[in-house]
Amino acid sequence: MSQSLPAADNEMMRRVRRIEIRTRRIVTETLSGSYHSAFRGRGMEFAEVREYLPGDDVRTIDWNVTARSSRPDQPLYVKVFTEERELTVILLADVSGSTGFGSGRRLKREIIAEISALLAFAAIRNRDRVGLVRFSDRIEQYLPPRSGTTHVLRVVREILTSPVRTGGTDLAGALSFLLKVQRKPAVVFLVSDLIAGNFDRPLAIAARRHDLVAFEVFDPRERVLPPVGPVLVEDAERGERRLVDTSSAALRRHYEQAVEERLNRVHESFARCGVDRVEIDATRGYDRPLLKYFHSRASRVRR
Repeated sequence: MSQSLPAADNEMMRRVRRIEIRTRRIVTETLSGSYHSAFRGRGMEFAEVREYLPGDDVRTIDWNVTARSSRPDQPLYVKVFTEERELTVILLADVSGSTGFGSGRRLKREIIAEISALLAFAAIRNRDRVGLVRFSDRIEQYLPPRSGTTHVLRVVREILTSPVRTGGTDLAGALSFLLKVQRKPAVVFLVSDLIAGNFDRPLAIAARRHDLVAFEVFDPRERVLPPVGPVLVEDAERGERRLVDTSSAALRRHYEQAVEERLNRVHESFARCGVDRVEIDATRGYDRPLLKYFHSRASRVRR
């Protein structure tokens, strides 16, 4: 006799299924073509020769085959090429303690999970291979890249059901791990709040080897302190608590300046390495920023 799942597990599976349906729909309706255009395959390979049709590029006419044709109407023949599509896509998903913050309807962790799921579905729809690295202050999980819907559904469910972590963010360690397990060039999507430091060297190496794109998920409330008086604040990654008086204008300025300096250091590191960085506000939708980036990248690829 089969045993029923606990209510909490049933609710989790319903939530996972809702997110799967939502992200699949976004991919199907808006993102799939943009993703395909933005992330090209390895090149074009010859597929066949067929008769010339109006509108075909005259540069693809195969004059040798045309000359050998014995047909009395002497048709022109063109070469047909297909894209060598299959890419390897690695998702670097941040599950550290700081991703558990959220001032809106959803936590940063949930946005990170949904964006990762969406990217996984976009990849598999374009017949790419997908792998997963979940990290905090350590490597939480690694799923080697594979193709197929069954594998991608596992990747998505691992992302969406990952347990809450309380540790810090070792981005340097995650990038170093990536370099060990993925030696061949890949498309790497880093989905994180980027609250980390000392990752410049592995970032530079990873950016040279792979096509690396960072999706920075942030919450605006983390960047400013509201003047609400004494507040008990907690460092989500260290677990440290401290009472601060947010009515102090000097304290608020100091906090905001420290945040700005950290952001500038992080953003300069990515810019220096030539890594695309897409900002995602966790209190708003992520569909438009993703679509805008894919369109922008696709236009760069075409030039």
